[in-house]
Amino acid sequence: MKTRKIGIIGVGHVGAHVLSALVTQGIADEIVLIDTNPAKSACECQDIKDSIPYMPHRVRVSVGDYPDLKDCDLVVNASGKISILAETHDRVEEMKFTVPAAKGFIPKVKASGFNGIFLNISNPCDIITAEIAKGLGLPKGHVFGTGTGLDSARLISHLAEKTGIDHKSITAYMIGEHGNSQFAPWSQVAFGSHKLDELAAEDERFRFDRDAMIKETVDGAWTVFAGKSCTEYAIAATAARIIRAIFHDEKAIIPVSAPLDGDFGEHDVFAGVPAIIGKDGCEEVVELHLTDEELEHFHQCCAGIRENIKIADEM
Repeated sequence: MKTRKIGIIGVGHVGAHVLSALVTQGIADEIVLIDTNPAKSACECQDIKDSIPYMPHRVRVSVGDYPDLKDCDLVVNASGKISILAETHDRVEEMKFTVPAAKGFIPKVKASGFNGIFLNISNPCDIITAEIAKGLGLPKGHVFGTGTGLDSARLISHLAEKTGIDHKSITAYMIGEHGNSQFAPWSQVAFGSHKLDELAAEDERFRFDRDAMIKETVDGAWTVFAGKSCTEYAIAATAARIIRAIFHDEKAIIPVSAPLDGDFGEHDVFAGVPAIIGKDGCEEVVELHLTDEELEHFHQCCAGIRENIKIADEM
């Protein structure tokens, strides 16, 4: 019987919580940890190994190096230096660390012979994902990022609190750049089979300040960061959800940083959109029927992502 093996590059706050989520949920059979600080990999490895006897599934966790990625089914990039954001609330600033880090490990991952699915978490997500995709040369959709998945979940949580409807019955997405310019296409927000605009015309629960909710959604990460100088649980849960969808070939629709090739009228860019996630990674973009205003906003987001990709290419 085939086992599922995952590699994690970067075992800081996010990487360690991704490790914990994968072990706790029994998603992987084997996990190998890689970090520029071997002591960090070793301590996280030992800590999680001590917990495995109380977990529902047996998981083998080890400290490794890039050659160990050769037979991995999936690799997660969680490398980063979130302390950079202490001076500014702009994920693009993380490029100063994450672009050189990605360019440093890409040749090593490629040299290992890795040929699986690569999931990027590191910020700025769309830009780093594009760099990794270009560097590894894997088939389209085999490299993608978590993108606006977490932000979409935060929006759904706000909508659930505001309306009293269970979050599993709400469809809503944050799309565009995984950053300050991301937005919610309100025309696509639905509660069951009913669109938000239809319900708002009849029920005051569905009437609220939409701009304020978007601001609260975008600022949510900074609320977490302000309190503990990192974000951990939600992004780890997002990554675990995506990985489970891949390993079980769920064909689940999840917002991710996906490669666009004509979708929404955009080409050669990674951006946050809903996509079908299955055994081949990001298998298909789900193209939403946006209003003209929403589509223009999306194009503006993609233009900004492209400009930052140009900067990353030259770093």
